[in-house]
Amino acid sequence: MRADRLEEVPSCALCGTGERSTLFTEEPFSVVRCSNCGLVYVTPRLPPGVLLEEIYDESYWKSDSPKVRGYADYSAERDFYVRTFRIRNRFVRSFASPPGKVLDVGCAAGFFLAVAREDGWECAGVEPSAPIAETARKNLPGVEIFTGLLEDAPFEKESFDLVTLWDVVEHTPDPVSFLRAASAMVKPGGVLVLETQNVDSLFARILGRKWQHYKHAEHLYHFSPHTLRRLLEKEAGLAVLAMTSRYGGKLVSPAFVAERAGRIHPVLSGLLSPLSAMKRTAFYINLFDELVAACRKPGGGGGE
Repeated sequence: MRADRLEEVPSCALCGTGERSTLFTEEPFSVVRCSNCGLVYVTPRLPPGVLLEEIYDESYWKSDSPKVRGYADYSAERDFYVRTFRIRNRFVRSFASPPGKVLDVGCAAGFFLAVAREDGWECAGVEPSAPIAETARKNLPGVEIFTGLLEDAPFEKESFDLVTLWDVVEHTPDPVSFLRAASAMVKPGGVLVLETQNVDSLFARILGRKWQHYKHAEHLYHFSPHTLRRLLEKEAGLAVLAMTSRYGGKLVSPAFVAERAGRIHPVLSGLLSPLSAMKRTAFYINLFDELVAACRKPGGGGGE
């Protein structure tokens, strides 16, 4: 990535304040915390028009350096993701259940939509990255997958009973506009479910700059329970029904653990390198450093 293409972020996206403190710097990036609302974000960064093209191409989904950018082989781990989403679907079902229409924003290869469809939902997806959107269409024949930004999607507003955003909001250049656009797709009384990382979690605080979610080119924002609630309630006009770390875990392979351990210390990666051959074995891990929130859109007799 060329540093001369990066642009400074002048103010907080959540409250507009320019005052901030620097948590740490890894050139050319700095991770800063807003002095007013506490939102953690990255500056400088690629401008929105360049971000999608440069970061989320085909190599993002099969990356040579996934601890820095993207995934080792996203499509190859389909079974792990589907099983993970079946666990997360227990949380979804506490607040919304079929029949109805679901829109998964940032649907990637469509693994959550596969679970939603088997559960009885009528499904649609939005995915900005063209290579993985094409994979989603192949995985889900007959399901409409729009390639592009949510703001440009052809779906009718207030037409979905459920909108989901799994590990998406931290990637968006303007989370306020993005959440408002997502909320606009939800029917009055409908539900929005969102997952993102928790920068104030114990694990994040212990690891500091070595926290695995500090991937500066793609993770532009790092929310806490406080800043996420402000985004959902004050900016997007949603009522938060629940916010938990209980469903933030996922199934991973020992190979994944060995690869991510290298971020903490190269010696750990070497010690665990024999695990790299174990790509088909999976176990569930939850570090309680992610947040899953369920929200209700006012109106429609849905209540809270």
